Amino acid sequence: MKSHLTKSRLTLALFTSITLLSACSEPTVPKAKIAEMSSAQVIKDITYLASDDLKGRASFSVDIDQAGDYISQRFSEIGLSPLAGNKNFKQTFNVTSIMPTALTVTLNGNTIADANLGMASTLATLSWQSIENINTHIIGEADDMRAALGKMNNDGGQHLVIIHSAHAKTFAGYRGYFQRGLTKLNLEHQGAIVMVLADDNEITTVDVNARISITEKTLTNIVAILPGKDTNPATANEVVLYSSHYDHLGVSVDGKEIFNGADDDASGTSAVINIAQHYAHQGTNKRTLMFSAFTAEEIGGFGSKYFSQQLDPNNVVAMINIEMIGKPSKFGAGSVWMTGMERSNLGELLNASLPATSSEIYQDPYPEQGLFYRSDNATLARLGVPAHSFSSTQLDKDQHYHKTSDDINSLDLASMYQVIESLSVATQGLVDGSITPTRIDVSKIRASGKIY
Repeated sequence: MKSHLTKSRLTLALFTSITLLSACSEPTVPKAKIAEMSSAQVIKDITYLASDDLKGRASFSVDIDQAGDYISQRFSEIGLSPLAGNKNFKQTFNVTSIMPTALTVTLNGNTIADANLGMASTLATLSWQSIENINTHIIGEADDMRAALGKMNNDGGQHLVIIHSAHAKTFAGYRGYFQRGLTKLNLEHQGAIVMVLADDNEITTVDVNARISITEKTLTNIVAILPGKDTNPATANEVVLYSSHYDHLGVSVDGKEIFNGADDDASGTSAVINIAQHYAHQGTNKRTLMFSAFTAEEIGGFGSKYFSQQLDPNNVVAMINIEMIGKPSKFGAGSVWMTGMERSNLGELLNASLPATSSEIYQDPYPEQGLFYRSDNATLARLGVPAHSFSSTQLDKDQHYHKTSDDINSLDLASMYQVIESLSVATQGLVDGSITPTRIDVSKIRASGKIY
């Protein structure tokens, strides 16, 4: 765990941040519009969510349940309501945990060493003694291994894949990922991919046997609503969704270090809570506002996947997914960028609301990272919702991403507060019904995998 010295630095950092925020209170945002939002409350929220007490908020842990209780309490204090039919803000559901327990492969009469085998399967057992009923693939030295496996994953089915040793490093990455186990929202598709690292150019005989442990586990989203107040029911029932994920990576293998996840994504969750407070106190939202802290983003986005099945996506006007806003972006302190700006006109509409604030929402500066698909917005985007993630992280320079150093000391809380202000002002038109973004073309969205 963190040392006493770290705790002292934390206290100093918070004092400094509060001072900075006070100094920045002559804002770039019109004061009347953000009067209900307190910098001290933002700091209180993120300090708790990123604290050592929550031990990194790992999925399936008692610590993430404790974080969920805190978020629920804040939603209750704000005056939000649970989803219709729910007694509280917790949206609990089951997922399936899949863990390989045994795999043996004999290829062309030769037994393959365990270190050269990897497997992802939604089937409890595999027994392949013939190549007739399975799909066989040979990935050569010059082939794109990632693309080939991605296509198999999207297509589904049962696959035996022979991978040239030139791809040993990439193979090891996939093997490690599969060995840690998979989580699936359901097992509606029965498929498997068995990888063999070998330089064979032809498959004549095979003998594959595998066992997989399949168990159910429980996860919980925290979801609240602020009902729409428009006299026209059609407008009042339209939904604007503000979201983040509140899970992170937990503790190190030896249990001695904590992945606090201050930026990823206690920062976004704190933003969602305080934007909810802003609009609840404003009390004039014509559309229904929904605020969700998703679970299990770090292990496959299962919180947002389940959530998306519980509502009609056609009713969701826009999704503002807030992901890692704790540090200044490459465009300057307090600035924010969004993923997939070219996929709808949401960014254009939001920027039209910001000229008086001297701020701007920028286009994703890291298109090569595929960020549009790497956060919870992707699930609803696949259903046509103008769903985008908003961030300020500098991925090419961030030394703290998924590290134990992603704690409160690594953040610029003044910059973070400015981002929250900008998003609350920029999305006012969504809230009052004066702007409606174009839908996302689902035919241009990459499908999610069926096996892993």
